[in-house]
Amino acid sequence: MHARPFGSTGLNVPIIGQGTWHIDATARDGAVAALRAGIDAGMTHIDTAEMYGDGEAIVGEAIRGVREEVFLVSKVVPGNATRRGVARACEQSLRRLGTDRLDAYLLHWPGSHPLEETIAGFEDLRQAGKILAWGLSNFDVDDLDRALRIAGPYRIACNQVLYHLGERAIEHAVLPWCAANGVALVGYSPFGSGDFPNPSSAGGRVLAGIAAAHGTTPYAVALAFLTRIENTFTIPKTGRASRAIENAGAAKLHLNAAEIAMIEAQFPRGPRPRTLPML
Repeated sequence: MHARPFGSTGLNVPIIGQGTWHIDATARDGAVAALRAGIDAGMTHIDTAEMYGDGEAIVGEAIRGVREEVFLVSKVVPGNATRRGVARACEQSLRRLGTDRLDAYLLHWPGSHPLEETIAGFEDLRQAGKILAWGLSNFDVDDLDRALRIAGPYRIACNQVLYHLGERAIEHAVLPWCAANGVALVGYSPFGSGDFPNPSSAGGRVLAGIAAAHGTTPYAVALAFLTRIENTFTIPKTGRASRAIENAGAAKLHLNAAEIAMIEAQFPRGPRPRTLPML
């Protein structure tokens, strides 16, 4: 599995990880098997959140016995993101996950509590050894600027944002900001949350043609495209072990300039939106 430096953590992390939003909608045994298959295939970056229902408990079961191999990420909802609330929420996540630490802990989206309090809570947890690093999710450039002013350089490990073929808005400003400030960019919902290009569409046919040339799948082509830029990572979710193995294979796929141009032509990034898209 190809890995690259993950923001300010000093760690190399696989470019393709595993998301877990709605994974509790899958039969539990199948969800655990899919996560374990992904870990075995090198997708050791696993992302979850306190608001993901039974997601943390499922992840906890999947990583039992292999915790040391995993780069484990969870997220706090903004309503819990006071200085004390962050500490309480983290402890609850750790219990559900069956571990004593997180590798990264993120604020799920900008909220109403002062960001100074949230960051102070994150720093308390980092100093206590409960988390290795902290980051953000669904933050646009203005919010990122504010977080950087509060925290100082090289404290924000990552920004997790919506990024798929049909939604490339982050390429306008968020992705360049992250690259310039040493912040990893993690794209969530890389298959568009059920809106992956139809095989009969023009874009679907382009993906299928590229996939056939490489002996892989259109989904793998999409993942390779979304991680083509240094500093980017992606976290597809699946409840099937076979699909997890296919997803991991995308890390070995190198798209040439002509293939990238074909994909960009079918899935243009469009104009910069007024607000950052998110789910």
